[in-house]
Amino acid sequence: MIRKKITSILASTMVFCFMVCASVTGVKADNSKAEMVDGSYLISADSSTGYTPKSDERGEHLMDGECSITKAGTKRIYTYGATTANHTVDAIAVIVYVDRYNEKDGKWHQIDAYSKKIENDYYVAASKSIQVDRGYYYRVHADHFVRMGEEPIEETFSYTNGILVP
Repeated sequence: MIRKKITSILASTMVFCFMVCASVTGVKADNSKAEMVDGSYLISADSSTGYTPKSDERGEHLMDGECSITKAGTKRIYTYGATTANHTVDAIAVIVYVDRYNEKDGKWHQIDAYSKKIENDYYVAASKSIQVDRGYYYRVHADHFVRMGEEPIEETFSYTNGILVP
C-alpha cells in the first residue's frame, strides 16, 4: 500500500514537472513570414545557394548551374557562380550579378557583375569577394550558357535568397 502511494506521488510529481517545464520553455511559432522580392526571400542566414530550376528545359548540352552568397566577415560577402555541361562543349560561361535590396522602392539594384567563359570544357566557375555596406540584404543571381557548334546557345539561370549583412 505504501508502495502504491509512493509510485502514485512520484508519477504525479513527474507529470507536474513535465507540465511546468513544457509551459516555461514552450515552443513559440514564428508567425512572421519571410518577405519575397522578385523570387528571393529576405532572410538573416549566413549564406544562400540557388540552383537552376528542375523544371527548366536546359537542352542537349547544358546540365545545370548554381550560385551562392556567403557572409565573409563584417562588411564583406563572398559570391560564386558555376555552370556545368553534360560533356565537353565548344564554350561554357557564367555571368554572376550581385544585387542589393532597397527598402525604399522595394526593388533589387545591381551593384556588381562579373563573368567567366572557357572553351573546350564542361565546367566553369567564377567567384569574387566584395566589400559591402552593412544593414542591407544582398543576393546573387547568375546566367548560365553553353555553346556547341552552330546550334543555338543553351541558357538557364539561378538565384539565391537575400541575406542580411547586419
